[in-house]
Amino acid sequence: MLKELRAAVVAIVVLTVLLGVGYPLAMTAVGQTVFPGKADGSLVERDDRVVGSSLIGQDHDGDPRFFQDRPSATGYAPSATFFNNLGPNSADLAAQLKEAAAAYLKRERPTSPGLTVGDIPPDAVTTSASGVDPHISPENAEIQARRVAAARGLPLATVMDLVADATDQAFLGFAGEDGVNVLELNLALEGR
Repeated sequence: MLKELRAAVVAIVVLTVLLGVGYPLAMTAVGQTVFPGKADGSLVERDDRVVGSSLIGQDHDGDPRFFQDRPSATGYAPSATFFNNLGPNSADLAAQLKEAAAAYLKRERPTSPGLTVGDIPPDAVTTSASGVDPHISPENAEIQARRVAAARGLPLATVMDLVADATDQAFLGFAGEDGVNVLELNLALEGR
């Protein structure tokens, strides 16, 4: 009995050291060596200070000079990521979408007068699965580009060039969808 107990305790100690200390340290070393920026959270720096992460959406307080991220169910708090758990037949979801569409039209119609509810890209009124997705669709960016160009006094073509530069292509060209990284796009605008 004592022999089995000793073997069990040794196994627990060895596995705890290997899997609880050794494996995490090895994976951290591999991550820092192979993917140093990504292992640290893909932080974006400007003027020697961190301004965000290219993996997390941010709230731009509706400032017309900036592209706006997707709506967030978490207030863009990465520590509280979750998605809207309402079903497609939910009256609450329908009310949220109607409210988000009205806000989008109010923000974008002054520079896109013919914009209708049917023209609104789905990502402009729905939250992502994480609630902090940093990307918007190219269609959403194209609509917002008119407002941003007008607010900044820039030619629309200049803003659209920045949108194209900030667009990440679908993985391998076919898996997923193209997306525009809003943080990178807004920083490019600020650098002009």
